[in-house]
Amino acid sequence: MTDANRPDENRPEDAAAAAGAPESGAPAAGGADSDPAVEAEFVDAEATDAASAEGIEEDELTVQDILDAADLEASDPSSEHLADLKRVTAEYANYRKRTEANREIERERVTGEVVKVLLPVLDDLYRAEKHGDLEGDTAFATIAAKLRASTERIGLKPYGSVGDVFDPTVHEAIFQMPTPDIDVETVGDVVETGYYLGSSLLRVAKVVVQVPSDG
Repeated sequence: MTDANRPDENRPEDAAAAAGAPESGAPAAGGADSDPAVEAEFVDAEATDAASAEGIEEDELTVQDILDAADLEASDPSSEHLADLKRVTAEYANYRKRTEANREIERERVTGEVVKVLLPVLDDLYRAEKHGDLEGDTAFATIAAKLRASTERIGLKPYGSVGDVFDPTVHEAIFQMPTPDIDVETVGDVVETGYYLGSSLLRVAKVVVQVPSDG
């Protein structure tokens, strides 16, 4: 290197180059050529990230927080929840009533199908009783009494007697007999006994009806 090309430390530009100063046109960090807007944007972004991270930590729910909220709602429910609770309670009560009613209806239906098989036997006992065959302390009379008692325990109730007022909803008139000394239609004779099973009409009674007559 010639003396003309050797850097002279006495010259400012050569001294800066020797000290590792940045070349012309490259702005130094924090120097006069740095952009204040860019630096402010970086600072705001870092502050926003820090605040967001801090907010997540503060708003994060734990299992205990959920349990505490549930306990508070249970101890002091809102009016809306009280209304929902009352509605659900009423619906459940109605459901239980319907279920119990349907269960009773189904029980009576099944029992009725079984009891219908015994009705011809009970009819024979009724005819035997009319003819006096069940009088006295006989074995036949004892068996008949036990059978009737057993059917009554399951809810079977006979109806239809001479002198009852005729009711077309529960009586089937098989014959009408004009009678001058009556004012209303009356059962004059029972041909076939009627039966209730609980509150259900199992079979209507077949009767002879006495009707008022001027003659």
